Amino acid sequence: MSSPTSIPSGWIDGKPHHSTGTDHIVVNPATDEPVGTVKLAGRGDVDAAVASARAAQPSWGRATPAERAGVLLALARALDAESDVLIAEEVAHTGKPVRLATDFDIPGSIDNVEFFAGVARNLDGKASAEYSGDHTSSIRREPVGVVGTITPWNYPLQMAVWKVIPALAAGCAVVLKPAEITPLTTLTMARIATEAGLPDGVLNIVVGTGPEAGAHLAGHPGVDMVTFTGSTAVGRQVMAQAATTGARIQLELGGKAPFVVFDDADLQAAIHGAVAGSIINGGQDCTAATRAIVAPALYNDFVDGVADLMSRVVIGDPTDPATDLGSLISRRHREKVAGMVDRARAAGARVVIGGTVPDGPGAFYPPTLVADVAEDSEIYRDEVFGPVLAVSRFTDDDDAIRRANDTPYGLAASAWTRDVYRAQRASREIHAGCVWINDHIPIISEMPHGGYGASGFGKDMSTYSLDEYLLVKHVMSDIHGVAEKEWHRTIFSLDGPTA
Repeated sequence: MSSPTSIPSGWIDGKPHHSTGTDHIVVNPATDEPVGTVKLAGRGDVDAAVASARAAQPSWGRATPAERAGVLLALARALDAESDVLIAEEVAHTGKPVRLATDFDIPGSIDNVEFFAGVARNLDGKASAEYSGDHTSSIRREPVGVVGTITPWNYPLQMAVWKVIPALAAGCAVVLKPAEITPLTTLTMARIATEAGLPDGVLNIVVGTGPEAGAHLAGHPGVDMVTFTGSTAVGRQVMAQAATTGARIQLELGGKAPFVVFDDADLQAAIHGAVAGSIINGGQDCTAATRAIVAPALYNDFVDGVADLMSRVVIGDPTDPATDLGSLISRRHREKVAGMVDRARAAGARVVIGGTVPDGPGAFYPPTLVADVAEDSEIYRDEVFGPVLAVSRFTDDDDAIRRANDTPYGLAASAWTRDVYRAQRASREIHAGCVWINDHIPIISEMPHGGYGASGFGKDMSTYSLDEYLLVKHVMSDIHGVAEKEWHRTIFSLDGPTA
């Protein structure tokens, strides 16, 4: 076996950056084989990246919306031209099925870049007018400045795009720290962006650990805004670090999405939706269907149907287009997932299918259905982040909504019903940033993604995301040109001193 290739420690000022830090081996989790070695970036590397971004941001911020849009369109075309490279890298360092990377991750990322190329030229605000009668008021939208971004390992390219591209469209410069276990596609995106015409220093990458590079980036005095996607626990640490400088912050955190099946639902649609929604990306998705809350009349048939469909899921080589489910991100993460299932079984829940760690190489774990779970159990309340669906019964519609909301998270949810009034009630009363009706998981660039409560705040995707990276400035201009203005009477007399 040949030695792993050398991976840059980052991309700073328009070129590969090589740190002198500790060696870290990037591993293919489906084969346990090394993909490459990276010397981890540290505090000094973060300082260099922030300095590069600060130097580049003023010019990029003064570029016209059309100029920024042109670069983003060129980037989208260049990413599409190298989609085969991106697909191969995404599969190699995540273990996800090539079909998912080919049909979802990479084209979805490119579509998002194309979308924001258009949004860059479509800034909005309140109409200019003489609201006071004596002044013309207008609104300016200006870039926040330098954005520090930390992205996770589950969708490396897509999460980088969701954070970086709206920031670039707004005129910000970015320093991005990807997960050190999945840096390949982020580095490739930075290289392609430079080749597509993005000015040097506008996008910088540092590949380091969270406690070292991530913490320093989040609390860096040269960073005007911090964005983060990842677990709720780490997100709270990032928020505390950003608070030391008063930086603006946007967080997309964990989830425990309810999947509510009412008694009038299309059962087959709900079964297919539950399997797709729970095992997508190995269940390593904050919006994955994790808590099926099912009407008593459909409960047994739902459990049997999901188990049957899960039994037909093809697990195996992620590079094979016939594979439905690849590996989890690591053996360590698999231990965490398996431990939660084992504890649920020990507590009296029924593991209907799956729940056993397979022999052989890789971090594979089968689709797992856990039925009859207690509402206060760990498997019901905590994020598993694996291909595991927990199922429980509700009693009536009020109980279904209550159970759906009985969580600190609020990222996504779905309701399955043929009744338009039930659907409307679910969309109103379930506390989540996205509520799907008779589906679970689809996303589109035009609509926002972001949660309530412990799932964070702020939005990715859509024009709502652009707002995160823009400051709103009110400009108020006098229209009369007189020295003595009427409102001055509230401060001092316009008649002058009396004799």
